[in-house]
Amino acid sequence: MPDTSDSHPDIHWPSGFSPEQAHGFCQAQAVVHAPPDTAFALLADVPGWPEWVPGITEARAGPLTRTYEVLFHGQRFEVFMGERVAPRRLGWSGVGAGVQVYQAWLLTAVADGTHAVVASVVRGPAAKSLAAPSPAWEQHLNTLWLAQLKRLSESAPGGAARTQ
Repeated sequence: MPDTSDSHPDIHWPSGFSPEQAHGFCQAQAVVHAPPDTAFALLADVPGWPEWVPGITEARAGPLTRTYEVLFHGQRFEVFMGERVAPRRLGWSGVGAGVQVYQAWLLTAVADGTHAVVASVVRGPAAKSLAAPSPAWEQHLNTLWLAQLKRLSESAPGGAARTQ
C-alpha cells in the first residue's frame, strides 16, 4: 500500500482510483511563473504531448470524444480525458501495458503565477512489479512532467521568461 499522507484534498479521484486503492501513488508540486491558462492549455492539448512530455512519442485522437491513443516508451495506451475545468483542474486516465493510471492536475493562481499540483495513481500487474525494484519511478515521471510544464509555460507568451 502506498503512502497517501500527502494526497491533496482538492483532487477528485474517480471511482476505483483513489490513492488508497492504488498500487502506487505520488504527488509533486511547483510554482509555474505563468498564468493558469497557459499551463492548462499545454496539459489539455493531448496531441501536443509528444513535443514535451518525456517518453511520449505519439498521441492522436481516438474513436470517441476526449479519447486518445498514446505511445509511451513504445507501449500503446488508451487515454480518456476525464475532468476538465479550465483553467483549474484536469484529470485523465490511461490503460495499457498491464497498468491503469489516473493523473490529476490542480492549477491555482498565486501572486507569481500558478501553483501546480500533479498527483498520480497506478494500478495493475505492471505497477506492482515495478514498485518492488524501483518504488520512485512514478515520482520521477510526475517530476519530469512538472519540470517540462514549468519550462514551456514560462517561455510562452505571458510567461516569466518573456516578461523579464
